[in-house]
Amino acid sequence: MFRRQSAEDKFAAAFYKRTAEHARVPELFDACGIPDTLDGRFDALALHAALAIDRLRREPDGERLAQAFFDAMFRHLDITLRELGVQDLGVGRRIKIMAEGLHGRALAYREALAGGPTPLAEVLRRNAYGGRPPADNAMVGRLEAYVAAYAGKLAEMPLNDLIK
Repeated sequence: MFRRQSAEDKFAAAFYKRTAEHARVPELFDACGIPDTLDGRFDALALHAALAIDRLRREPDGERLAQAFFDAMFRHLDITLRELGVQDLGVGRRIKIMAEGLHGRALAYREALAGGPTPLAEVLRRNAYGGRPPADNAMVGRLEAYVAAYAGKLAEMPLNDLIK
């Protein structure tokens, strides 16, 4: 049975789509060294999703918007896993692992961006490279600059412009 999508759900789905597009820009894989693998792509998506969810939470109805974004993201990941041939029984387990991974990364990124004890470069080194060490420190530096600029751009952008 299908339910009607609320305006929040439609907005969140559109914002998730834009966020996923940003997570696939060639710069991340070429200049910043994120491996173009399934794990690397998930790490790039998790990075962008964490920043997007933090941005949504700053709105008056931010928790609902953030939850709608999260739901849209994991609906898409569920479909993607099935298209990759993951069996029905394995999808739920993998989705749970991805959700836990997103949550852990989001906390680490949030803390680092707020000036926490672990520098952003170190958090990126541990979380954004598909489980492999980055090729060199210059790539991590480029990713750090990219993340700071992207987070700043999201922070300045009015809510309705996020999906443009």
